[in-house]
Amino acid sequence: MQFRMDAGQEAGKPSRKKPFFPVQEPLSAYLRKHGREVKLPVSYKDLLHFRTSIPLKDKRGNDTLWETCSYDLREWEYLAEKLVFIYAILKTEGDLTFAGHLNVARIDFCRFGNSQPFRIRIVNKYNDNYDHYYIKVADASRIYGLELEHLLSPNRITFLTSRTTLVEEHIPGIPGDVFIQQYLNDPFTNRIRLAKEFVKFNERCFVRLLGDMRSYNFVVGITPDIEDYQYRIRAIDFDQQSYEGRMNLYLPQFFKENNPYVELVMKHLNRSSIEQYQVEERTIMAYRVVASRFRLMELFNIMASDAISSPEKLSQLRGELARYFKAPVFEKSRSMGQLVKRQLKQTLQKNLMYIQKQTGSFND
Repeated sequence: MQFRMDAGQEAGKPSRKKPFFPVQEPLSAYLRKHGREVKLPVSYKDLLHFRTSIPLKDKRGNDTLWETCSYDLREWEYLAEKLVFIYAILKTEGDLTFAGHLNVARIDFCRFGNSQPFRIRIVNKYNDNYDHYYIKVADASRIYGLELEHLLSPNRITFLTSRTTLVEEHIPGIPGDVFIQQYLNDPFTNRIRLAKEFVKFNERCFVRLLGDMRSYNFVVGITPDIEDYQYRIRAIDFDQQSYEGRMNLYLPQFFKENNPYVELVMKHLNRSSIEQYQVEERTIMAYRVVASRFRLMELFNIMASDAISSPEKLSQLRGELARYFKAPVFEKSRSMGQLVKRQLKQTLQKNLMYIQKQTGSFND
């Protein structure tokens, strides 16, 4: 995918309301097999029983779009105990040895966005250190997105499901829109390295068809390095995993909210450097495909028979990809799962062939 800012080529906006897709038995069996499906003591619906909520402000007094929930005392005591238990399952496989000095400090709810999550703040009573995790409705397309992120990205994702409930770990980092406002123009920010990482992130999203990566749907991690800093951009919203019909919605470069990052790329990187970083990312992804090929095959076999988008969006996306790559084979895809698998083969085929030639360890 050529990296550019073309007039009239803005991605547009994703669907205002994406439907939830239920977790069918084949996916549920896959989650059980790989330790994702567990029995949890609290469900998403249990948390909906709050009596009141008040807007949550940040340190500067700005609205965060989150609300802090209030529950009846007996309800709160019950939820607090169970939510600490869920945190122990998420972090220590259910070892409650340290549960005595953990407490629930706050339960927040966000009406904004598609998933309407609850955010649980867990605090250490001894030192006031805190951590978060999220409870959401278990949506099949989001689960596929989380699993593909775990298998194909540089990041590992911890999440659990329990029938209709999804629990996700907190992904640390500076929200992409906040980074633009507070860090992009900082004299200590290495703009060249940040531009390189945005090119790689753009490539990762397109290869595995993760959509709607506007700046507030990803975070930027900063790691001190020899004499400077390295950056890692991580997706935090997986609702738009292979759901939309427009190809450009899977390319962060085309969202107007990301223009400052795109301008950084155009200013600091030439064509050869951009292509180099794209090839680097595809090569790394190809190695991940090889390393997890059996699990990926299992996932795609399930995903191929699952309905996680509309027939109209599927038809549009496979048509646009077929025209872009000049590859009519895309038109044979009968589901979004098949289309994602075809997209991986199309974008990584040269890299996979090279790995196979070098190691002799990979077959289609």
